[in-house]
Amino acid sequence: MTSFTRQDHRHNLILNIFHEFTWGFGIAFHTVYAIVPLFLKSLGAPDIIIVSTAGLFAILVAIPQLFSALMGRNIKNIKRASLLLHGLPISVVFMMGTIYTFFIPSGSNAWLYFYTGFIGYALAIGYLLPIWVEFLEHATLKEERGRFLGISFALNSVGGFVGGLTVKWILDSSIPFPQNFGIGFYIFFFSITIGSALFYWFRMKERRLDIPHKTVEQFIADTKNIIAGHQNFQKYLLARVFCTSTFPAMSLYAVYCQDKFGFEISEAGIFTVLNVVAGSGAAYLTGKLGDKYGHKSSIILSYSGHLTAVLLAIFSQSMMWVYGTFFFLGIGIGSFMPASMNLVYDFAGNRDTKTYMALIDTILAPFVLLIIIASATLSSIFGPKSVLISVAGMLIVGILLLIFVVKDPGTKRQIERFSS
Repeated sequence: MTSFTRQDHRHNLILNIFHEFTWGFGIAFHTVYAIVPLFLKSLGAPDIIIVSTAGLFAILVAIPQLFSALMGRNIKNIKRASLLLHGLPISVVFMMGTIYTFFIPSGSNAWLYFYTGFIGYALAIGYLLPIWVEFLEHATLKEERGRFLGISFALNSVGGFVGGLTVKWILDSSIPFPQNFGIGFYIFFFSITIGSALFYWFRMKERRLDIPHKTVEQFIADTKNIIAGHQNFQKYLLARVFCTSTFPAMSLYAVYCQDKFGFEISEAGIFTVLNVVAGSGAAYLTGKLGDKYGHKSSIILSYSGHLTAVLLAIFSQSMMWVYGTFFFLGIGIGSFMPASMNLVYDFAGNRDTKTYMALIDTILAPFVLLIIIASATLSSIFGPKSVLISVAGMLIVGILLLIFVVKDPGTKRQIERFSS
């Protein structure tokens, strides 16, 4: 059997850098913290819909993941599966571009067309996610995975920087609304199509041929064993429950600050640029930090960035504070993916990565829904500032749990304490 070499790892890293750059560039036209809520607001969507976008996105992404892990439990060619499933979100983005570039719906319900596409895109990402996570596991060396993901997501942020400038240019142009957004969605489509196609040239580890076929009953039994028996994983989930408070905050920043300072919608491009500049540096440092000190430290950095963003928004006195909010939000978002994905690999060990990935988002989804409902209720009674204050309190609790209760699953002792 041919071994997977460091040269193979670096070959995949180069391709993944281009992949993440194209996705970062494209997603700049569909950010849940700026573009999506501001577009919905411009289309006349209700406030509760606007505020809930980031949280709803997380819920929708979670819904199909266990089913995806179940259906993909015996996949032999993980690269082919990942390539095919990337076609799901790509197709949805193409339809959104077509609707708002050529059909241009109008009236009080015009936002529903975009909202339907937003839901379809999130569900498609959710079904893809567990397969993609396992795909990267088989395309990387374990000891260098933190840096692999850190560098890749740093370039994702660089792509977002270029995309953010492009967003501002398009929204400031003479292209009428909402065609300007429709053209943006088409750019999103072409960008992620090119990036996803790069997976075809990835070099993969050869999979063992003696892995037994897993039945549905065995999959359910293994899942129950993880939930009931992995105590450190349970503590991690508890900490993440409190940190779900970031979702309503991400959807609220742009709208809350616009109401406070009355800036133009084209500022969303600047927010994206600031976000991705901070995110690229944070992603790179997170990967190196995690490989050296453990990936728990990386997730703490991520949520500390979110906490700083919330505090800046609460006490904002000028647009400079608003820019600072999106800069630190970028640190939180940019460091999250390398940290959280590596923690999935560490918690899973030699068990099924797809199941761990699916369990995290599936278990957290009801709490995300609860925090959305609570935030909407709190905002309607006491105003949006009360939501941000509550978010800050919950984040502090979540960070303290991560620091003092959760053990780093990458340490040798933690790996040995839970075995299948």
